[in-house]
Amino acid sequence: MLTLAEKQTVVAEVAAVAARAHSAVAAEYAGLTVAQMTELRKAARQSGVYLRVVKNTLARRALENTPFACMSDGLTGPLVLAFSEQEPGSAARVVSEFARNNEKLKVRLISIGGKLLAPAAIEQVARLPTRLEALGMLAGVLKAPIARFVRTLNEPHAKLVRAMAAVRDQKQAA
Repeated sequence: MLTLAEKQTVVAEVAAVAARAHSAVAAEYAGLTVAQMTELRKAARQSGVYLRVVKNTLARRALENTPFACMSDGLTGPLVLAFSEQEPGSAARVVSEFARNNEKLKVRLISIGGKLLAPAAIEQVARLPTRLEALGMLAGVLKAPIARFVRTLNEPHAKLVRAMAAVRDQKQAA
């Protein structure tokens, strides 16, 4: 049993994490062994995901003034909360990968950008690009028009060279 001070500390900690998180996933963990939960926590730590089992009443209080307040009504049963602190899809990736091998972990709630998504959307959220992937895609999009412009400027010269080579080949054949 937690004391009032411990409960306040838990609520403050979860609220602080939720305030700076990009997305959140709540999954039912009933039936998982201690070893499996330890494995899930390890995977979360490696991916920069805050993972915590919190009483639902405390979780509701912690999520009150955050973008994840929409999750409050669905907080029932034994749930583990996962918050993506670095990349929007990291919590969904960790939970999704773990749930593939452990059927007892069931996704119940997903929230990203203050919107509650259906549990089936876990794969879509998990496929969101990482920060480096997104920057790489942006660089490719920004580079494409410039590369096309350079090829267009270079094409008349290339045509002239090909034409001169064709004339040279004809003269050598004759």
